[in-house]
Amino acid sequence: MTDLGEASKLGKFGWAMFDWANQPFFTLITTFIFAPYFVSFVVGDAVRGQALWGYTQGIAGVAVALMAPFLGSIADAGGRRKPWIGAFTGLGAVASCALWFAIPGADAGGLVLTMAMIVVATIGVEFAIVFNNAMLPSLTGERNIGLLSGFGWGLGYVGGLLALIVVLLGFSLPEAPLLGIDKAAHEHDRLVGPLSGLWLALFVVPLFVFTPDAESRGLRPLAAVRQGVATLVETLRTLGRYRNIALYLVARMFYYDGQSAIFAFGGIYAAGLFGWTTTELGLFGIILIVFAAVGAFVGGWLDDRLGSKRFITLAVLGLILGTLGVVSIADGRAFFFMAVGMPTAATGLFASEAERIFLAVTVVLAVSGGPAQAASRTLLARLAPSAMMGEFFGLYALSGKATAFMAPLSVALLTEVFHSQRAGIAVVLVFLVVGLGLLLFVKEERAPALH
Repeated sequence: MTDLGEASKLGKFGWAMFDWANQPFFTLITTFIFAPYFVSFVVGDAVRGQALWGYTQGIAGVAVALMAPFLGSIADAGGRRKPWIGAFTGLGAVASCALWFAIPGADAGGLVLTMAMIVVATIGVEFAIVFNNAMLPSLTGERNIGLLSGFGWGLGYVGGLLALIVVLLGFSLPEAPLLGIDKAAHEHDRLVGPLSGLWLALFVVPLFVFTPDAESRGLRPLAAVRQGVATLVETLRTLGRYRNIALYLVARMFYYDGQSAIFAFGGIYAAGLFGWTTTELGLFGIILIVFAAVGAFVGGWLDDRLGSKRFITLAVLGLILGTLGVVSIADGRAFFFMAVGMPTAATGLFASEAERIFLAVTVVLAVSGGPAQAASRTLLARLAPSAMMGEFFGLYALSGKATAFMAPLSVALLTEVFHSQRAGIAVVLVFLVVGLGLLLFVKEERAPALH
């Protein structure tokens, strides 16, 4: 795969710990705690808040789409990935910590600043992921690459689960939270920003200590930039000769963006639909993360045995079914036609029929989502030329972000046009179905390097 050979078990573990380090950002900030808090309390309106959150994710998606392929190619030219991971991890951590200042009912200036920090934090974490992904093929043999990728995703979900439990038990549920947190000022919600940032900075350390990096190729930074950009331009110009990889990247572009959107807006949708508080959202997150972790660990094993393409196909079908289930619940009905009870002040935790059905269909999403992400990066590692991994993982990031602004932007626009959260979420199905249709034509075979 590369000239580094098989990494030690500790080296592989250090690489997988990066998923542990970054997952609380997605668990606590973009999915279960901060995003619903932003909508319900910083903005104070479910429809407008969902739209504004969609715009933040869209802006971050455009930035990653434009820059990730160039950065990946530059890293290939220079050789080393760790300096890039360190720089962007630091950026994501600092911006995450700044979310502490996102106070309820923020004025226009505070709202803009909060949205800017969300964008910067997302860009930092996503760029760091690009370079971490590019290290994968150099750490293990092709036979076990799916197992290592799945282990990383599974470990990440465990990290996200632990961080969520810490937030619930330490700050959300107790009447007297740790550290003197003031729940009336929503400090237990705002705290997830600095917690995620510090978690990211701390747990990325094993990667730098134990995981081998590619050797520097001796190029000065400006020379690496020039060579990397020139190589990427040439790759884009000749991408037609990598038609199978190009088709896969376009397919993933759609299904991954649909998957990202349904997870990004799922907690927001539940908060608006059922009026869930931080406690319900946190417990909801714990349930989903447990199933997602199981799916990722088992999925890594199945990936190596069924083949990445076949396994991704099954996972995307699960995402489609789960999303259909989510959008089928509204106005006292589930599965579009079945009358169900909605939560009231008298019902207990997850006691209504609608809530239980929502939990069931989102478990389908969780079980499918982890394996889909893990197997997707495995499939690229099996398709791309060995000497061009960073370059193609930059394009892989592009395929994950080129329409990432379109999915949340579509959710935002349809939410505003129809003044309906449900209408906004429904557009996710289009991305998933298109991605699955294109994936069916991809062949699972490695391409030779053509330059």
